[in-house]
Amino acid sequence: MHWIDQSIIILFLSSFIIFGFLQAKNNKSSDDYFLSDKKLPWYVAMFSIVATETSVLTFISVPGLAYRGDWFFIQLAIGYIVGRILVSIILLPVYFKTGIVSIYEVIGLKFGNNFQKIASLIFLVTRVLADGVRFLATAVIIQVITGWSLFFAVLVIGMVTMIYTLSGGLKTVIWIDSVQFILYLLGGLISIFFAINYLDASIGSALASLQSIDKISVFNYSGSFFKDPYYFLSAIVGGIFLSFSSHGIDHMMVQRVLTTKNLRSAQKAMIGSGFVVLVQFVIFLFAGSLIYLLTNEVEIVKDREFTHFIANYLPIGVKGLLLAGVLSAAMSTLSSSINSLASSTVSDWLHKAKDINISRLVSLAWGAVLIFIALFFNETNTAIIIVGLEIASFTYGALLGLFLLSRFQRNFNPTSLALGLLSSLIIVFVLKSNGLAWTSYIGIAACSNIFIVFASDLISDFFYSS
Repeated sequence: MHWIDQSIIILFLSSFIIFGFLQAKNNKSSDDYFLSDKKLPWYVAMFSIVATETSVLTFISVPGLAYRGDWFFIQLAIGYIVGRILVSIILLPVYFKTGIVSIYEVIGLKFGNNFQKIASLIFLVTRVLADGVRFLATAVIIQVITGWSLFFAVLVIGMVTMIYTLSGGLKTVIWIDSVQFILYLLGGLISIFFAINYLDASIGSALASLQSIDKISVFNYSGSFFKDPYYFLSAIVGGIFLSFSSHGIDHMMVQRVLTTKNLRSAQKAMIGSGFVVLVQFVIFLFAGSLIYLLTNEVEIVKDREFTHFIANYLPIGVKGLLLAGVLSAAMSTLSSSINSLASSTVSDWLHKAKDINISRLVSLAWGAVLIFIALFFNETNTAIIIVGLEIASFTYGALLGLFLLSRFQRNFNPTSLALGLLSSLIIVFVLKSNGLAWTSYIGIAACSNIFIVFASDLISDFFYSS
């Protein structure tokens, strides 16, 4: 890697560390550390949401989808918008009305402290496994691009992220997320510019070429609802349920909008993020399609298409800027994960400890766990990587069902709630073993949870009354 590219990356990493230290003085308690001062602009929270959900795997994989296929992925993004509208209508009003720090307090208020801890535990396990192995996959990609060792890549990303996250708290994380979002989106636009330049074509002529070989189809009307995740209806419905759960009952996402001043601002941030994600997907899919034209359809290792372009086509300096974009996508997800894991731990398990030093120690512990996972496993551990990346699909349905049940006026039997929760987790494994599309997991699991709880409760009431 050229010294100019290295200098850009060093400048980029140093600026975030300095900003974190400058913001440290604003944190006096755990509430400051985890919720900032609840005065952040809605658009900053919106950019932070997008940055948090966009890992390096998205940054790298989305262009690869277009390179190898088409633009069917956009169907999911359409569902994402609808899902976030549902979150804004159904769940956000409850979160702001109760004045919570962790969203799992809503479960505690309705069903008791034990179920609050169960919901929190599911979140903690989901988040640490998913983000731990995602961090590993990120380091592998950075290793390929930079030539760093895997150990060094993990330590650099992990240590820099932990420094600014522990010092500055959530306010720092969200502001840096916003900068990182702009940086990697700029990276996508720069890639398009250089690809168009290399092709010596206009955007219009490039699109016409792609259209002629059927590389930019958006809607897929052939396939099976339960078998094909990119069939139109399964993609839209799957996107709705995925976004409704990931942005409604995953504390890492909801935590962003809880920092805004009121419900209206939170709703604008939540819904707006869906449209920004749609634009982001279009940019990176277009970049992947242009790379396909540029490389003359050469066979490239799966999910290495974008890294191949960065390494072989971008000039010195620009390559450093793109590498900064890759690091941005990695660090935004990792920093958000550390802070949200600590927030849920302190609020749900440590009885809302107000001492900021405790909050920082918990953050440090979770950061160390994430680094350990990335260092302990390696790229050959395919099974654990698959589990980490898919685990949200296994657990979101159970949690979503529990949150929806909390909106009913009925007081459910704890045994029925436990049975519904456990059954919905098992059902996902059954669905997967029968080859059903992953886009169906969350919706079926959530509906199953609700149905089983009601059925068990009614049966219990019948025998109790007789």
